[in-house]
Amino acid sequence: MIIFLYGQDTYRSRQKLNEIVEHYKKVHQSGLNLKYFDGQKLSYRDFEDEFRQAPMFQEKKLVILKNIFSNQEFKNSFLKNSKKFINSNDLILFYEKGEISSNDPLFKFLEKNAKTQSFKLLEGQRLRNWAKRELEKHQTKIEPQALEKLLNFVGNNLWTLSNEIKKLITFKNKGKIEIKDIDLLIRPKIETDIFKTIDALASKNKKQALSLIHKHLEKGESPLYLLSMINFQFRNILIIKSESTNDIRMLRINNLSKELRMHPYIIKKTMWQARKFTFEELKKIYHKLFMIDYKIKTGKIDPQTALDLFISEV
Repeated sequence: MIIFLYGQDTYRSRQKLNEIVEHYKKVHQSGLNLKYFDGQKLSYRDFEDEFRQAPMFQEKKLVILKNIFSNQEFKNSFLKNSKKFINSNDLILFYEKGEISSNDPLFKFLEKNAKTQSFKLLEGQRLRNWAKRELEKHQTKIEPQALEKLLNFVGNNLWTLSNEIKKLITFKNKGKIEIKDIDLLIRPKIETDIFKTIDALASKNKKQALSLIHKHLEKGESPLYLLSMINFQFRNILIIKSESTNDIRMLRINNLSKELRMHPYIIKKTMWQARKFTFEELKKIYHKLFMIDYKIKTGKIDPQTALDLFISEV
């Protein structure tokens, strides 16, 4: 039997891998027939020699191959000999981080012949539901607005989000999580490149802004998430700008942090950026972001196109 786990969401794929391994260990308690291989360094001959050996104590083998897709020599040899593995009583588990080309011959083989599970990054309601379930495991609830702020601050990296949720659970001790708890405990994940993107827009350097955004997209980050972070930061800039009646440099960070319920880190960065835009420019930008959000939700434009158009039109 062959199992294939892959995708960008390595938190959930790793959970599934651990679940399979733990189940295997319960059934086959010796642990002597569980083998891990680093696919990048593995020769096909070593793999085949291991697979041919009779398992000890008449147990099934579980052979785990991690990140094999970069190993062309192994892939070619495996595919040439694939028939012997399809109906084997032993288990071969392919574990791959990230996305894989659907045109890859090994991918096509596994999609057809393996028990396959893909783990895409969670977004929108699926991400909210995941976070709420993690909290409910520890009898902890969260206000809807606090949940939205938590996800805006952290994003959809479940490794980071899981750690931040644990921090909140320990702090609240089964109490309900509120916005003020997010402000107190969670440092926002405003990526350096998001600040750089907004700086580039303020300097009318659209080429640099587009380049920075596309670096995020190439890493697999969601266009919707990037738009939400840009919207989040321009909203902060607009708020800071409206609070300033004289010189924005004279505003005290700690006082503003408490008054506006923003993290001091955001206040400090935003005060500098607010000087780059006029109030009228910010109102137009914020309105443009509102219209983009409306068009995406009504299906009039796809998120990545909307992101590119926003930067080119600011």
